[in-house]
Amino acid sequence: MDVPEEDTNSPGWVFKSEGGECVRPRRALRRTAGVSGLVYCVNKVKGIRMPLNDDQNSDSDSSRLSESTASSSDSEYSRQSFNSDSSSKPSSPASVHLLCVEHQQQLYPWGSSCALLPFRKSASPPKVITFDELMAATRNLSNWTLAHEIAVNANFCIKHEEYPQNSFAGTVKQIVHKAFWDHLESELNEDPPEYKHAIKLFEEIKEILLSFLTPGANRIHNQICEVLDTDLIRQQAEHNAVDIPGLANYVINTMGKLCAPIRDNDIKQLKATDNIVELLRQIFHVLDLMKVDMANYTIKSLRPYLWHNLVDYERTKFQEILEETPSALNLTTEWIKESIQDELSSISDESSSSPGADSSSKPIISPTLVLNNGYLKLLQWDYCKTIPETLITDEVRLQELREKLNQLKVIACVSLITNNMVGAAIVDVPDFADQLKRISLPLLEGMNKKSFDLKEALNAIGVQICSIVNKSLSERGLPTLSEEMQSNLMGQIAHIVEKNNPVSSLIDKRIQLFMRSLLALPSFQKCMPTMPGGLSVIQTEIEFLGSQYASIVNFNKKVYGPFYANILRKLLFPEAAMEKTEAETSSN
Repeated sequence: MDVPEEDTNSPGWVFKSEGGECVRPRRALRRTAGVSGLVYCVNKVKGIRMPLNDDQNSDSDSSRLSESTASSSDSEYSRQSFNSDSSSKPSSPASVHLLCVEHQQQLYPWGSSCALLPFRKSASPPKVITFDELMAATRNLSNWTLAHEIAVNANFCIKHEEYPQNSFAGTVKQIVHKAFWDHLESELNEDPPEYKHAIKLFEEIKEILLSFLTPGANRIHNQICEVLDTDLIRQQAEHNAVDIPGLANYVINTMGKLCAPIRDNDIKQLKATDNIVELLRQIFHVLDLMKVDMANYTIKSLRPYLWHNLVDYERTKFQEILEETPSALNLTTEWIKESIQDELSSISDESSSSPGADSSSKPIISPTLVLNNGYLKLLQWDYCKTIPETLITDEVRLQELREKLNQLKVIACVSLITNNMVGAAIVDVPDFADQLKRISLPLLEGMNKKSFDLKEALNAIGVQICSIVNKSLSERGLPTLSEEMQSNLMGQIAHIVEKNNPVSSLIDKRIQLFMRSLLALPSFQKCMPTMPGGLSVIQTEIEFLGSQYASIVNFNKKVYGPFYANILRKLLFPEAAMEKTEAETSSN
């Protein structure tokens, strides 16, 4: 997870605009305040599907085990550590002032909010929640996910998007806007002109320009208020003395002082426009672009601050969600429970294969191992199912990692098969591994989609490999591969798609081994684990993906360690958890 750094030597700020250009605003007019209504610009914020029953109590208290769950040492997970007392609330975070709020409902309209919280059948009666409680949980959820996205995604920004031209919404907008501007034009062409709507437009322009100013920009603030004084303009309109082109020219010059350099061309185009109605329309378009520029600057300014406070902030927000919806850890509990069952099955298989093992003794399971195994399952997760609640903020990133990892797995399988079958023929082929990746990655793009035909893609890869090998053999004056050899090679590559293919299973186990070793390291930034055999062709790519994966996992442990510790205590040491609950009840 890359931590964004501030460029203290830069005279302004830089981010990517929709055209890819760097945008740098004027130093004197940089703004650090939040932009009202920023949240509604976010394209997508994931929701939690939380059952509303009382099967699980909200005892996600913070614990001294929060650090233990992130540790790789099994010795720290003794029974005594799980019996230790814990505080009732997570530590209070530093005050984090988020953007957002004014247009909060646009992210979660009432209908979708209700859809996020489906009722499930349960032995206990469903908990009745009020609409205010539902909206409070929704606000916490959107703030939580937005803050996480801003802090961890260095490329997160807001884009100015128009409706598709042929869409229903786009057509309606076009018709309504055309009607408005046509009406304005007819008013200004009357004799004498009617300035009522034009004055309202200048009043809106004035408010937008003032919103771009920093608190200390008093001179330009007073100048804008003086020139765009709507009361004065109305008095002038009564005497038919309003200079609309002069006011528009002042607005354009002021916008040129306040906008980022990327908007300079837009300002020049405004100055070249003669039609006053078209000019006002374009002024509002450029002001919309400037709003987006300012919002992205605010995001960039907040990112380092959010990053330093993110662990406490996310933990507190999730605790608030948990208090509103006590069943918000049901899926997480099931995820950990499945990991425990897998670990017990593994221990049972090892015991049965060891004749001298004591089968009567209760197996000791490491909480660290349970958590790490749970995280490893996310690399093969079926994302049609709902992901555990504590991982929702990273669901998209984990899904992308899984897709890239599956692509690398196929490339490693193809490389292993090719080396085993025609290794002597490709020994002298320069950069064969790079060529293999260049032809495979485009063909494997989107391989996790249901509509993707992996077998067809593998056949195409096999044809390309045979072509590369034959070309190399011909250039060296050697006989090319026989038809039978090419058919066998392409057949072996095509069989990778089969469920129990031995080559695919072998590569998958080695990738899992590498990732497990990576999670066990105290600091993966200093050194990488040894690369298992057969993965050398994808070593650079898998190390890069592994570092991203480990960053997500380690950060998740820091934030949700106390919640995981309570769940693990209940599942691994139910007697101790029961004794603690009884002790707390008697003391109360």
